[in-house]
Amino acid sequence: MRSRLLTALLSVLGLLVAACGSPPAPAARITLGFSAWPGWLPWQVAQEQGLFARNGIDVELRYFDSYTDSLNALATGAIDANSQTLNDTLVSVSTGVRQTIVLVNDTSTGNDQIIARTGIASVADLKGKKIAVEEGTVDHYLLLLALQRAKLAASDVQLVSTLTDSAASAFAVGHVDAVAAFAPYTTTALSRPGSTSVTSSADFPSSIPDHLVIGSELARTHPDTVQRLVDTWFDTIDWISRNPDAAATIMAGRGGVSPADYRGYGAGTTFLTRDENIKMFAPGDTPQHLTHQARLISDFMRDTGLTETTPSLTGLFDGRFVKTR
Repeated sequence: MRSRLLTALLSVLGLLVAACGSPPAPAARITLGFSAWPGWLPWQVAQEQGLFARNGIDVELRYFDSYTDSLNALATGAIDANSQTLNDTLVSVSTGVRQTIVLVNDTSTGNDQIIARTGIASVADLKGKKIAVEEGTVDHYLLLLALQRAKLAASDVQLVSTLTDSAASAFAVGHVDAVAAFAPYTTTALSRPGSTSVTSSADFPSSIPDHLVIGSELARTHPDTVQRLVDTWFDTIDWISRNPDAAATIMAGRGGVSPADYRGYGAGTTFLTRDENIKMFAPGDTPQHLTHQARLISDFMRDTGLTETTPSLTGLFDGRFVKTR
């Protein structure tokens, strides 16, 4: 009799808990990498505000001081998901690594920059000059785009290959003439007296979208986990819009800058809504469509030597997760 009463009581308690809106059952544990780009720092907000747990997902959030290290970690399977650009994802795919883009976090609208010393007023003025850049990554790609538009070849400048934070520091103390860097490292570079941005991603609309990228097998074996991760992103952007000051403090702290500096990056990183994501994942023939932009980037990277082969786009984009809530 006591056993039957206990079973009934537990059933009632279970119904009460469900009615009170308890968190969903945890999905598979996932390791998510990110680095200092302003468009990826919202992941820190998600962690500190408990938004991963609210969506029933167990996330180990791993911050990388070196963006390149995060790319390598995903490519080798050391992490399950990473925050990275389209062009850098295509570099990995061109080597045979299977990766899938499931979310567009943002597009770079000015926070990737080529910054030069006094006396250099344009990209054309970079001819023969020393430029610090992290070769093979996003701002090397931006530099090549800018040189091409100015009718210069990569051989017309002297590349100094180093990590982005070191590149910005080398420029700030006068070791090189220019630097290709992304925020927040642009703040370091611009601390050099007389320095100025000669071009930025704002001059190349839609060329640098930033993504949540996963190992392709994860989408097949744990689609529910991927869905919860994508849902957490949009919940986080909503929380940031309602709590801008608190969010800026969290993201600035993770990025190693002041809240005022972080707010200064606002125009240079444009976050995308769910509807805008759906449009970008849809087939199309404009730079605002991911498949079209990927083809343009792939051809450019092959022609400029960033990749030896044209990466396959098969299985690269999976837009189902931005369509569902």
